[in-house]
Amino acid sequence: MNEERWRQAETALDCMEVFKNGENDPVTIEGESDDLQCIGVGTDAAVFVYEPMPTFAYKLYAAEALPKKQAEIEVYRVLAGSPYFPVFYGAGERYVAISRESGLTLYDCLLYGVPVPRQAIEDVEAARAFVREKGLNPRDIHLKNVLLQDGRGKVLDVSEYVKDGNDKRWEHLVWAYDNVYPLLEGKKLPLWVLEAVKNGYYRLDPANGNLQDFAERIKRLFLRK
Repeated sequence: MNEERWRQAETALDCMEVFKNGENDPVTIEGESDDLQCIGVGTDAAVFVYEPMPTFAYKLYAAEALPKKQAEIEVYRVLAGSPYFPVFYGAGERYVAISRESGLTLYDCLLYGVPVPRQAIEDVEAARAFVREKGLNPRDIHLKNVLLQDGRGKVLDVSEYVKDGNDKRWEHLVWAYDNVYPLLEGKKLPLWVLEAVKNGYYRLDPANGNLQDFAERIKRLFLRK
């Protein structure tokens, strides 16, 4: 029954095209459907809700990123049953169908001044441990890939868990949570500040040990206020 229901969005999804714009830039979307609402945009895909069935979310991939779609399917099957990730229902030629999850991303929490409790951080740590137990590698966990949901953390976008290596993005966020976030908690941060910090981080070379210097510059920015 669930398979029949989520597949009803395929006609509407066929009206949409997603185009990749580089490794760190959001995709662009072309097309139109009265029944689809875009609720998220990443570097490889856009996420839509089909209004007649709002409990499902559809991650529609750019053509160049379709290998990540297949990886995501494999990972969701391994992680099935975990409360730390969305429910996977199935996939079409260009998309995966998962549960629509409520809540704000950690990025939006900073934007709107919503406090992020320690419990959310601990939940992501538990999710990462679970991923490792399943023989996968929890990579690419960042502010836009974690939801604050009723005071708890839920992780989105599992497509890179089949890759090797540690990108250290989550470790750096935890460090920033402990060392920088106490100055920012409850403050609404302007979009341009968040984007400047993000772009500065992309230019950072953690191997040179300059993460703390980068954080100190951020601290000084807010201590001036």
